[in-house]
Amino acid sequence: MKVVAPLPRWADLYLLPVVCLAVAMLAASVVVALVGQQPAQVMGVLIQGAFGSARGFSYTLYYATTFVFTGLAVAVAFHGGLFNIGGEGQAIMGGLGTGLAALWLGGHVPGWSLLPFMMLAGAFAGMLWGAVPAYLQAYRGSHIVITTIMFNFIASSVLVYLLVNHLRPAGSMSVESAAFVDAAKLPRVHEALAWIGIEWPASPLNLSVVIALLVSAMVYFYLWHTRSGYRLRAVGSSPGAAAYAGIAAKNQILLSMSISGALAGLVGMNEIAGVNGRLLLEFVSGAGFTGIAVALMGRNHPVGILLASLLFGALFQGGAEVAFEVQGFSRDMVVMLQGFIVLFSGAMVYVVAPLLSRVLLISGLSKAVAPTEGVQHG
Repeated sequence: MKVVAPLPRWADLYLLPVVCLAVAMLAASVVVALVGQQPAQVMGVLIQGAFGSARGFSYTLYYATTFVFTGLAVAVAFHGGLFNIGGEGQAIMGGLGTGLAALWLGGHVPGWSLLPFMMLAGAFAGMLWGAVPAYLQAYRGSHIVITTIMFNFIASSVLVYLLVNHLRPAGSMSVESAAFVDAAKLPRVHEALAWIGIEWPASPLNLSVVIALLVSAMVYFYLWHTRSGYRLRAVGSSPGAAAYAGIAAKNQILLSMSISGALAGLVGMNEIAGVNGRLLLEFVSGAGFTGIAVALMGRNHPVGILLASLLFGALFQGGAEVAFEVQGFSRDMVVMLQGFIVLFSGAMVYVVAPLLSRVLLISGLSKAVAPTEGVQHG
């Protein structure tokens, strides 16, 4: 009888991503050396640029905040048994909802209530954009991957149409809306720290980083400590068993994608309310697709997603420093490093996991299990 050693939960969540990252960095270093660069120099500049100064770390956290929202969006849908490729479009529509709330309500509601209205509007717009593909799959049989991909293009086109034809100020040649009122701008972290006497370098990092942390805690509590979250995960693990237990799979499909879309819609708080102070094109810039890699590397767990978001934020910020500081190292090479991490955290995890399992078995950190022989019942 063949003996297998499944990875312990702690190893699957924490050790495996670290090992995959180490392998990815090793492979990337080899490629960096092959193109005539010094791997130690490139990695040193990258780490220094991302974490070596308060300003650089602030930029890292700013990028990471957006990835937390999109990574959580992918993870919630995944736990519901769905692969949400539409985080990009849901983030666009969420930003549109955030921006429209700022433009329409600015000056008409008390200043203290405007930002909460904007956050709710962004989450609601993203939720609606995620619920439509969910309805099409649950009740019309359309595949969620296809519909969410197509909805990305539709969302982008809707944003362009509204900005060009309705939201752009008269006489302006820039494809962007009018500036928001001051009450619609989320305070930057350096401004908030100045209120309590702490000096911090100016950067785009804003208080949406606090929202990201709170939302991560809420997602964890919902998925693993509520009955609704248990039902959602039950459908994602085994739709047949969930149906036998009386759980309506169609309702869970709608619920998981609605929550997923709402999470992606919060990107607008970071990019629109926190940084730009107006609606403009390309404010998402691929963050919805990066969220897929973040969720994969974070093993679809909120803690893992926070760490993976920090890593990708460091790659974006440190990569910009590398492209500027290291002669001959282009931005395309930085994208190559990111590609290696996506490859090894996604596809290659199934290659690394069995090897890691054997190492843990030999070291006595995991126990062997004899697989069941004969007919397996679902």
